[in-house]
Amino acid sequence: MRLALLGLYHETNTFSPVRADRAMFQNGGVWRGGEIVEAYATSSTTNGGFLAGAAEQGVEVVPLMFAFVTPTGRIAADAFDWLVDEMIGMLRDQGPWDGVLLNLHGAAVAENHADADAEIAARVRAVVGPGIPIGTVLDLHANISQRLLDSLTVTLVYQTNPHVDAKQQAIRCTELVVRTIRGEIRPEQALVALPLVCNIACQDTSEQPMAGLLEQAREIAARPGILSANVVEGFPYADVPQVGMSCVVIHDGDADHAKRAADELAGSIWARRDALQTTGMTVDEALDIAVADRHGPVVLLDAGDNIGGGSPGDSTVILEAAVRRGQRSLVQTICDPKAAQYCIESGVNSTVSLAVGAWQSHSAGRPVQITGRVRAVSDGKYEEPTPTHGGFRFFDMGPTAVVDTTAGHTLVISSIPVMSTSSQQLLSVGVTPSSYRIVVAKGVNSPRAGYAPIATRMLVVDTEGVSAMGLDRFDYRHRRKPLYPFEPVSL
Repeated sequence: MRLALLGLYHETNTFSPVRADRAMFQNGGVWRGGEIVEAYATSSTTNGGFLAGAAEQGVEVVPLMFAFVTPTGRIAADAFDWLVDEMIGMLRDQGPWDGVLLNLHGAAVAENHADADAEIAARVRAVVGPGIPIGTVLDLHANISQRLLDSLTVTLVYQTNPHVDAKQQAIRCTELVVRTIRGEIRPEQALVALPLVCNIACQDTSEQPMAGLLEQAREIAARPGILSANVVEGFPYADVPQVGMSCVVIHDGDADHAKRAADELAGSIWARRDALQTTGMTVDEALDIAVADRHGPVVLLDAGDNIGGGSPGDSTVILEAAVRRGQRSLVQTICDPKAAQYCIESGVNSTVSLAVGAWQSHSAGRPVQITGRVRAVSDGKYEEPTPTHGGFRFFDMGPTAVVDTTAGHTLVISSIPVMSTSSQQLLSVGVTPSSYRIVVAKGVNSPRAGYAPIATRMLVVDTEGVSAMGLDRFDYRHRRKPLYPFEPVSL
């Protein structure tokens, strides 16, 4: 039995002007053949789970091509065509196949395809034909269309946020694909797409109401004949018709049963629609709480500069406020390639004075003038062997400098934006986050797995930026209407 492994994984913030262009993918964002095994086999990612699942099932998996870059704006049309044409060509030329393991995010948008994931899946289906099982594991932030589901045989979704179950879901997906090939099961899928978006700050699956909804999904999945039941939070920063929450249920052989179970789960989600909305605290409110905490560190989750949500990672909004208030003992990362290079060239132990951050057109805040000592420099590469958000293991911030400022702050100035999912991001450059009163993390849910073990509190801060909590700040032009909470909706 031969299974093909391929995919293009991108979470697209359509409000960001930064395109995921060909150069971005060519600069370390594409893996072919054995490179996929080398990069992902020991990780807790979806690819790691596909590889492990195939080994558990005793089947051959052939890695073809995989592409991934950190969330940005739309995928450039020429980059999308180049990547998908090449991987589809590999799929066609190296067949025939008994099944396909397809690694998609579910919230990818290309300049030439608003539903990029569905386009990829449809092209894969066109190559292998109607009888070959195709399995995928989508991110919990997927915006799922019926067109996407129609091209797939088995669709599973991460059910944790932070996403620490990617590998387990991929192992399960591989099992279901293999069982389908062997004729042991006949998956029938049902999608219910709700006219509802969920605020990013309500998406932690360990907190209510998401925790209760996920528990209900598990109860449904345990019923006879049900193969899988998935709650899907959706990605609200994509201005596309399919934006919003949904649920996917798979039944062994009974499409009507799958639809009834999906309707049941969707009804529970809809009943909690108000609880899935929230407003956030201001920067000053968050700093007041952090100052009052006698122990620390308090982790401030910078929602507007959420790198995992497509933001640039160079916001200075919280840093500006800390300088203004005289708040010391704060550490944060900030992506500023020119500033990093200047500090590296100045050398370790040198005193530097420069402006940092907010250097892009869509950056939040203003450049902040700092004076400080360069504590360390690094190539920016680090490793996180334990499961964190998305399960990624190897990271690269690019040339990086650590500066201790006279204002009492430590800034880890990188050249490439990297999600704040692991404390190793700081530990790898000699910075111990637990020794600070305040840690600023660029994200909302993604930093929780990495920083919860050291944090006395984690506070979501409603900062400005292209991933701001308040969705009324964005100009949606392509979303469906009505859509809650933008308009009243009756089901």
